[in-house]
Amino acid sequence: MTSVATREDCIAAIRDLIAFPTVSCDPNRALLFHVEAWLARHGVGCDIIWNADRTKGNLWATIGPADVPGVILSGHSDVVPVDGQDWSSDPFQLREADGRIYGRGACDMKGFVGIVLAAVPHLVRCDLKAPIHIAISYDEEVGCTGVISLIERIAAMPVRPALCIVGEPTSMQVVVGHKGGGMFRAIVSGKSAHSSLAPTAVNAIEYAAELIAFIKSLSREHTHSGPHDHLYDVAHSTLSVTTISGGTALNIIPNHCEVGFDIRSLPEVDALALIDRIRRHAVTEILPRMRAVWPDASISVEQVAEFVRLSTDVEHPAVTFVKQLAGRNDHAKVAYGTEAGLFSNRAGVVSVVCGPGSIEQAHKPDEYLALSEIDRCRTFIGRLTQQLEDAGLPWA
Repeated sequence: MTSVATREDCIAAIRDLIAFPTVSCDPNRALLFHVEAWLARHGVGCDIIWNADRTKGNLWATIGPADVPGVILSGHSDVVPVDGQDWSSDPFQLREADGRIYGRGACDMKGFVGIVLAAVPHLVRCDLKAPIHIAISYDEEVGCTGVISLIERIAAMPVRPALCIVGEPTSMQVVVGHKGGGMFRAIVSGKSAHSSLAPTAVNAIEYAAELIAFIKSLSREHTHSGPHDHLYDVAHSTLSVTTISGGTALNIIPNHCEVGFDIRSLPEVDALALIDRIRRHAVTEILPRMRAVWPDASISVEQVAEFVRLSTDVEHPAVTFVKQLAGRNDHAKVAYGTEAGLFSNRAGVVSVVCGPGSIEQAHKPDEYLALSEIDRCRTFIGRLTQQLEDAGLPWA
């Protein structure tokens, strides 16, 4: 099977993408305009679904017949920051050495997006029986929030795609499941006083510590009692306290404390039910003691970001199809979240995760993508293209 683009073309496309410093807190406009121009050069139109201030957007392009269920090749444009990391070279200038390419986003996930874009000149010459849709999103790294407007558009399409392949780094293994859950913030409000008058105050940090201990007890409960799914590297649901802030001085009882925590739940575990237990414990076990001293004391728990679970039936013909493209018959589940859960649950498109590179390299200094992974992904897209030329999608 010949590939749809040379390795050099793929590296060039990835180099262009890495040069845009699209950290999640910054715009992705310039990158989208670059991709739009690249597609237009090859006769492919695209739509950009902008956010409110038109600084960020999702890009959608279709190659092939739009009235037939096709395949989405999806990747996010944003990357995590490089602040405080010790890089050997400029993280936003691709460097090739030792059989690898280095740069922020090389594997997570501008590598996949670049390989897809490098294939465009070949794709437009093909007589595809089913289309390939290119989807590029934003703000994945801060909770998969940016892609929502694109998900809504896909859900409303008269002919929805039959398959979405999210190209997060899986070493080209087919991933059929990932955990759900989200990031949450608990805000504890009490009453200040000089520390010498501690009994007259309501110490927000101390009561927050009680809530932290309860969250930890829930995590231990899931560790020991399950449910368990040993296809995951962490076989149970987890609850982790990740941030805490409060207090103003060593001799002042604090009246405010904020606690951040993270839930990664197996698909069969309802993360919101866990939040209900946390809220109920706060209201029935902690808050009455606070209000006995200060009636205006309060505890609130709010969601900061949601992770939508992915649970694709391994017997679905789409999974078999993607395994054939990858040239391997195994599959896996992962603890981290992706946009695949949204494509599956909110847009109604059967979704898997499969892309070049290892998640072990993501978010680290000197992030890299092995050239061998580029070659495997090129072959994968070549097989997909051949299948769509020959027969379309057998189950759609």
